Amino acid sequence: MHTREVAEYYQAKQKAARSIVRGWVKPADLPSNAEIRDQVQILARMLEPETPDRVLQAMRLRALFWMRHLDGYHPRLIGSVLTGGIREGSDIDFHLFANHVDAIADELDDLGTNYRVERKRLLKEGQLRVFTHIHIDDEYPIELTVYPLAQMGHRFRSSITGKPIERATRPELEKLIEIQHGFNADALATQMADMNTRPDRASVFLALLIPLEGVRENPRYHPEGDALHHSLQVFELGRDASAWDEEFLLAALLHDVGKAIDRDDHVAAGLEALDGFISDRTAWLIAHHMEAHTIRDRTIGARRRRHLTSHPDFETLMLLNDCDRHGRVPGARTCSPEAALDYIDSIPN
Repeated sequence: MHTREVAEYYQAKQKAARSIVRGWVKPADLPSNAEIRDQVQILARMLEPETPDRVLQAMRLRALFWMRHLDGYHPRLIGSVLTGGIREGSDIDFHLFANHVDAIADELDDLGTNYRVERKRLLKEGQLRVFTHIHIDDEYPIELTVYPLAQMGHRFRSSITGKPIERATRPELEKLIEIQHGFNADALATQMADMNTRPDRASVFLALLIPLEGVRENPRYHPEGDALHHSLQVFELGRDASAWDEEFLLAALLHDVGKAIDRDDHVAAGLEALDGFISDRTAWLIAHHMEAHTIRDRTIGARRRRHLTSHPDFETLMLLNDCDRHGRVPGARTCSPEAALDYIDSIPN
């Protein structure tokens, strides 16, 4: 759970139990959610540096920005950004209330926002329930959980402690920012005016890359481990081969970002998340990087092969494939995703 390979407590318990004990484990023999939470927090303090106050401040300001834009859906801020217990990779979490998710989606479309809707079926309080989440690609990962309007007055309880979840309305968050971060009404107004619903592309790319660290690959094909390590290796090989081709290097770095969204169709999921932030050429390279494997393996159909080979970027696609195939070395040294994005941004136009 610390690496976000598993997000749900029940799933984490079952996975851990299967790795230690063969057969069924009684629920009473498993640790409680609170015990797991405490151990994850201890591990986080051991492995991660203390989060600077400025990051918490920035996340709260961004949360307020979105609450103002989504005010018609009665947003409530919950989670670590409200309580102050953020760590690397923390989300900005909201409860929203609307009888039709499409209304919120239309609002996000009007704002030019990249997002995806997810419906999860979870066993909660002895009942199978469906939860609707909207994930927004932003400077920090944002998750909106949408409930019917009739539940606006309901006091949701934490699955960890059993106590009511702490939550804040927009005015309450404004007051918190004023008290803890020293922003008066004029300063807040200035901050909000300077913000935009469309984040810079580097922030979007980083938000899509970081979750790949929790995506474990099939060791038969990817002995290097997680999808982020693979992506950074492909980027390094691409930089060695074509150091000044920004569109190609973005394809090398981002070709697998969809694996953290939809493992069954990572190409389509990645392209949807990247839509509006990459060029048509980069999108074409990502869209066809899996087909390039079938060209190398000689398993592609003749008509499809002719279609791809006639494209002006066919040679670049095959260069991407070379990097993709060789970027699978266990323990290979790579730069960080931040350094990779900084390098790409430094390429002269």
